[in-house]
Amino acid sequence: MSQWVTGKILDVNWWTPSLFSLKISADIEPFKAGQFTKLALKIGDKRVARAYSFVNSPQEPVLEFYLIEVEDGSLSQKLSELKVGDEIDVSVQANGFLTIEEVPDCDVLWMLSTGTAIGPFLSIIAQGKLWDRFKRVILVHGVRYNDDLTYQHQIITTEKLFKQFTYVPVVSREEPELGLSGRITDLLETGKLGQYCGLSELPKSSHFMICGNPQMVKDTTKLLMNDGFKRHRRAEPGHITVEQYW
Repeated sequence: MSQWVTGKILDVNWWTPSLFSLKISADIEPFKAGQFTKLALKIGDKRVARAYSFVNSPQEPVLEFYLIEVEDGSLSQKLSELKVGDEIDVSVQANGFLTIEEVPDCDVLWMLSTGTAIGPFLSIIAQGKLWDRFKRVILVHGVRYNDDLTYQHQIITTEKLFKQFTYVPVVSREEPELGLSGRITDLLETGKLGQYCGLSELPKSSHFMICGNPQMVKDTTKLLMNDGFKRHRRAEPGHITVEQYW
């Protein structure tokens, strides 16, 4: 059972009519970059909770979460109505294994995400521990529209500071202003994603962290396994770490 503390909303930032971020002050236990916790509100006579990944790095005191307002969503609709000063329940303890502490040594770290599932990767990038471990870090963000490519200031700043960092925006439903057109799975299958990153093929010394909707995670994992990569487990190190964002 989750233990809860009362958090206070410090900021609400709307990126698009459906995408928004919450900044929250709450006294929770330390967490690892890439992990998630639960947010909850009292709706009617019961507490409704959902898991959300941290966007902020563990060393930052203000908690940040990246959300999408889902039409008729049991919790997201209420979260989207929150204002500065409102209270929210936050689970004290974080969970999840989508962290670089779980990633075996490799040369190229791929972060493949769709939609708001870029959140845990932003936390990992902000923490900064990955730059000493990997020769290349490639962040791929698949979205429907150009306006959905959020957190650009943080990403552009990272590009300027770290030469081993490559950002690949992927837009599926309109012509991209930057990056590639289509879906991550198709771009992997055709080799276009690797080519965009200056690679003739996916390096065997790669690790793929995949976070997104269940079908994307399933399809991407299958493609990579067909290409000779295998799922990572503590008892049997591999190349693929996944987390479904649903």
